[in-house]
Amino acid sequence: MKILITGASGFIGSFIVEEALRQGFDTWAAIRRSSSKEYLQDQRIHFIELNLSSKEQLVEQLKGHDFDYVVHAAGVTKCINKEDFRRINTEGTKNLVTALLELQMPLRKFVFVSSLSVFGAIREQQPYEEIRETDIPRPNTAYGQSKLEAEQWLDALNSGPRTQNPTLFPYVILRPTGVYGPREKDYFLMVKSIAGHSDFAVGYKRQDITFVYVTDVVQAVFLALEKGQVGRKYFLSDGEVYQSTAFSDLIHEELGRPWWIRITAPVWVLRVVTFFGEYMGRITGKISALNNDKYNILRQRNWRCDIGPARRELGYEPQVKLPEGVHRAVCWYKENGWVK
Repeated sequence: MKILITGASGFIGSFIVEEALRQGFDTWAAIRRSSSKEYLQDQRIHFIELNLSSKEQLVEQLKGHDFDYVVHAAGVTKCINKEDFRRINTEGTKNLVTALLELQMPLRKFVFVSSLSVFGAIREQQPYEEIRETDIPRPNTAYGQSKLEAEQWLDALNSGPRTQNPTLFPYVILRPTGVYGPREKDYFLMVKSIAGHSDFAVGYKRQDITFVYVTDVVQAVFLALEKGQVGRKYFLSDGEVYQSTAFSDLIHEELGRPWWIRITAPVWVLRVVTFFGEYMGRITGKISALNNDKYNILRQRNWRCDIGPARRELGYEPQVKLPEGVHRAVCWYKENGWVK
């Protein structure tokens, strides 16, 4: 079986490539010319350069290939200009799928890696309830909006009379919550901060957070390829709910309990910091981790989500809870010299 994985050089994508090889797939890693191959060293990997910003180029680049499966994990989580989220995450998805349709690719399944962020800050009245697939998405970030628009476009492909669209496009959507693990760079900033003796939290109102370890996302990807129902959308987490200090407490423990100062600031302080972070990013041309999207993410209080459908329909069962996942991640950061 031949599988194409976009975003293959990225955090999640590189783990998907490894699992595809382990399962014996004829594995094709879609990369850009500038992409790093640091985590794509296996000689069995076939590389293909894809330009997701051009449907015409994609048609030429994909011509002659017959993929059985496509996992679309390419995308951006941080941009200097919010218009870039839509250009890459939304339009890039449209271009890829349109090219596949134009080439009449005989796909068995197309898995799109979306995000819980498509829902934004909903069900924020205590006691918090799980976000469910029947809830109406109200993304509060440019990233979440771009992923939602891609989802909606995929939904529209299979709507309307069958006389107009006799063949369903076989897509399945995964909506993971915060994904962490080895190689991940955003949560690593917390590791780096705690190693540097400080921890920073925002807001005094209770915050329920959820996480999913990267290999559990990969597990769900391959279950979706096998069992996912066309058009379905599945939330992914490790099945547990944590308080806002849980992640940093575990990191602190794994780092050997260095002395630290834990600062909890009001939300308005974060608003000031992220405003200037975004402003400086535009001036310098360097993406800042402290931006307007980050403000909305950190101020959101409810990240619970219902993974029941993934369990029932896919057979998904999280294998790595947060304590073990943080242990694995911090060990990797130490072994690879990211932190002492």
